Amino acid sequence: MEEIINWLVGHIWGTGLVIFALGAGLFFSIATRFVQIRYFKEMIALLFEGKSSDSGISSFQAFCLALSGRVGVGNIAGVATAIAYGGPGAVFWMWIMALLGGASAFIESTLAQVYKSRVGNEYRGGTPYFIEKGLKLKWFAVIMAIVVTISYGFLTPGVQANSIAAGMENAFGLNKSVTGIFLVVLLGAIIFGGVKRIASVSQTIVPFMAVGYVAVTFIVLGINYDKVPEMFSLIFSSAFGTDQVFGGIVGTAIAWGVRRAIFSNVAGCGEATYSSAAAEVSHPAKQGLVQAFSVYIDTIVVCTATALMILVTGMYNVTPEGKAPIVQPLANVEAGPAYTQLAVETVLPGFGPVFVSIAIFFFAFTTLMAYYYIAETTLVYLSGKREWPWLKTALKIVMLIMTFVGSVYSASMMWALGDIGFGSMAWLSLLAILLLTKPTLKVLKDYETQKKAGKDPVFDPIKVGISGADFWEEKCKENASSKDKRSIG
Repeated sequence: MEEIINWLVGHIWGTGLVIFALGAGLFFSIATRFVQIRYFKEMIALLFEGKSSDSGISSFQAFCLALSGRVGVGNIAGVATAIAYGGPGAVFWMWIMALLGGASAFIESTLAQVYKSRVGNEYRGGTPYFIEKGLKLKWFAVIMAIVVTISYGFLTPGVQANSIAAGMENAFGLNKSVTGIFLVVLLGAIIFGGVKRIASVSQTIVPFMAVGYVAVTFIVLGINYDKVPEMFSLIFSSAFGTDQVFGGIVGTAIAWGVRRAIFSNVAGCGEATYSSAAAEVSHPAKQGLVQAFSVYIDTIVVCTATALMILVTGMYNVTPEGKAPIVQPLANVEAGPAYTQLAVETVLPGFGPVFVSIAIFFFAFTTLMAYYYIAETTLVYLSGKREWPWLKTALKIVMLIMTFVGSVYSASMMWALGDIGFGSMAWLSLLAILLLTKPTLKVLKDYETQKKAGKDPVFDPIKVGISGADFWEEKCKENASSKDKRSIG
């Protein structure tokens, strides 16, 4: 069984996906004239614009919910494996993927807003919704929804749960089964409370955990300040093959840097589209810009924090797959959270294992919450107008079971299942947003035109020339009706 799973991972995460993801990000960057750079200040301002409503969550809550999905064990364990297999140069290619991924994130999140729906008293949307409404390909949308539901409800939760359990065992000697039961109880209490509770918890935890993690990074860098220039030099020389030690693995550095960047920030894979659609905004491009910023926080800030702590302290091995070790100062240490634990330990003795295990808990647990919300949204899409409340209950139970299984099962198997899930979604989602580039560029142009006119942009799909945006068409009618009533009164 494990051989079959590894064979699938090898094919899904081959060179093709690396080229596809990099190429798509570059194409979107050029097509939008690097919107992810031009509107950097605007992204920050939009974070705190708007409030939640009875149907939707605020931009900041949507940002935190998306970030809770992006910031997970990939930011700690994923970065460590990228360095372990691709060398220090992999970090540079993670940065490049994040920069280009900002444009991919803008495209997908804007589309999620354009084609969202009101289901009951909640906003729902995401990749399957805009595939059906934008591309008019119901069969493609159904396949996407099935893949996402299986991935987030069954394949990927184990990665996060496994890392939490391993961290707690290393730091506190806590039995993995005990951690698994605790996770099931805590996660169950939150996901049975609905999207509002998930968004509320994310809004509280995500900023706290990110700031705390970065603060420790500055302590580690501050104490090793004399090694910082040499560390950055090593990253760049390794990335371009000019370093004597790592010069022969440039291709591997690119592959692992892109692979782990995708696993971490999932830009273009559709993950942030579901929380983006739930936001209450006046124009779809606003949420697109907010989500582009979340990619920077995930990779440029949090992933980089992990990488710098590991590299500046020298707490890493480099052993490319199928090759002899290039660097191996850590005997019998598996690539993963242990690298970060040892890095912090060199500066703050006795604090490393505890700090990293707590960081993993917060990072991974909020990711589990986001996973459930995404899986529920695609399940709602698949059920259509049929009200089958038992389906949501079944999804909750399955995900809680996989959370416990992931806590006690082998890490390699959980990561392999997660890679299958993310890789499959990446292929499908990137294809979908490439096919829908034209309407997104229309939305961006409309946003820029209104901004230049000194207006607070408000979206009208009819004026922009976009069909299938049912929610916005209805909203424009409601706004027009309200204006007519006020003018008569």
